Amino acid sequence: MGCLHDGHLSLVRRARGCVGAKGRLVVSIYVNPTQFGPAEDFSRYPRDLKRDLKLCRGAGVDVVFAPDDQQMYPATDGACSTFVVEERLSRGMEGASRPTHFRGVITVVAKLFNLVQPAVAVFGAKDFQQAAIVTRMVRDLNFPVRIVVAPTIREPDGLALSSRNRYLAGELRTQAVALWQAIQRARAAVRAAGRPVSAVALKQQLQRFIERQPAARVDYLEFFEPETLKPLARVTRGAHLALAVVIGDTRLIDNAAL
Repeated sequence: MGCLHDGHLSLVRRARGCVGAKGRLVVSIYVNPTQFGPAEDFSRYPRDLKRDLKLCRGAGVDVVFAPDDQQMYPATDGACSTFVVEERLSRGMEGASRPTHFRGVITVVAKLFNLVQPAVAVFGAKDFQQAAIVTRMVRDLNFPVRIVVAPTIREPDGLALSSRNRYLAGELRTQAVALWQAIQRARAAVRAAGRPVSAVALKQQLQRFIERQPAARVDYLEFFEPETLKPLARVTRGAHLALAVVIGDTRLIDNAAL
């Protein structure tokens, strides 16, 4: 969605590795209105296309596709009435917290695939549920594209790179590291236990830890099976943790394997 950072550029490098020097590398930049809820930050989402284009040139991108709303949603009455909906993987976590979010995400991804017709598309693991849903859509609807999921890129203190990190300053930026620290605490707890751990108890422990930060509020914490995204009652090595936390007015997400 633009406001590019090193996490995005790592996807560009991964894509170049997939297509080779002679392949055409396309970056789409579009702040998609249909994936934002009515009380979310669509109007203030950071946008800096001039800077994004400069970064893409420096990264060796061949084409930047930066459509406007009329190009992506060209209905004459200004309303889109056709959407792509995934009905299993999108139910929990982000789907439960933001009920129309994934309908907007996979609809716009389907549109971008139809317009660009890529052989391969690279997504970031920071949006783990999104990548899983896009992969399922491609499989279920027979899109002729290979999905590659690239690792999350982090700041030196562990905070996952995100365009929304621009909202954070001073103490809020310091408190945001609690997401990564919670992941590390979960890993340590599972490792130390040597046996399955109660998901409920570990969630409560992690929520108390995160919300020691004055500006932090946990939206959700979920332990799940990484292939099916099914929630787990007992947590062992190989499980996945995803969390969404509001720091001040900024909602951040992160995830990691345990």
